[in-house]
Amino acid sequence: MKTGKFLLLNALIFLVIVGLGIGGYYYYYDQQNYITTEDAKVMGDIVPVAAEAGGKLTAWNGKNGLVVAKGYVLGKVAAGNATVDVTAPSEGTIVQSKALEGQMVSPGQPLAQIVNMKKLYITANIEETSIEDVSVGQEADITVDAVNGTKIKGKVTEIGLVTNSVFSLLPQSHASGDYTKVVQRIPVKIEMENYPSGIVPGMNATVKIHK
Repeated sequence: MKTGKFLLLNALIFLVIVGLGIGGYYYYYDQQNYITTEDAKVMGDIVPVAAEAGGKLTAWNGKNGLVVAKGYVLGKVAAGNATVDVTAPSEGTIVQSKALEGQMVSPGQPLAQIVNMKKLYITANIEETSIEDVSVGQEADITVDAVNGTKIKGKVTEIGLVTNSVFSLLPQSHASGDYTKVVQRIPVKIEMENYPSGIVPGMNATVKIHK
């Protein structure tokens, strides 16, 4: 083998070894200092707007995207000889409108859903094997897929008391002798300090909780 090719081959092998070493170091560092999950979503508390009385919905302006204050009149229901206002139970943005002017409504029937876009948070599902390293008050770094590259600071505020599977609509069932253990995940609530506009509930996120 010519000297030039031999040196080039050695250089390439050296670079590969260095690359693997650097990658291994960063992986070790990440494992030692963070609990990382991509099983996380942006969430917000959903508050239903309901009719307080039954009757005909004679007026309705609860359109999707409308920002309202608590007590804002969204519509009116003709209940017998009286007219009852349909009001927003809290401030926020209407994210789903289910009502149509002129329809008949029942007492307590949900007509719309409101989310306060100023108080969004992250729900991160942490594997049960890592949950012992999570505690309230820990800092977290958050990236949302829709605004990739923007690091958002957060803090753990709640740790779930049950795994997600407990409330699953279709819980796993196993025939005798056919059981496979599955790592369970526990929901952790992380409040965001500041976040850019355009983030909405349901968006995917990646979370790194500082140990």
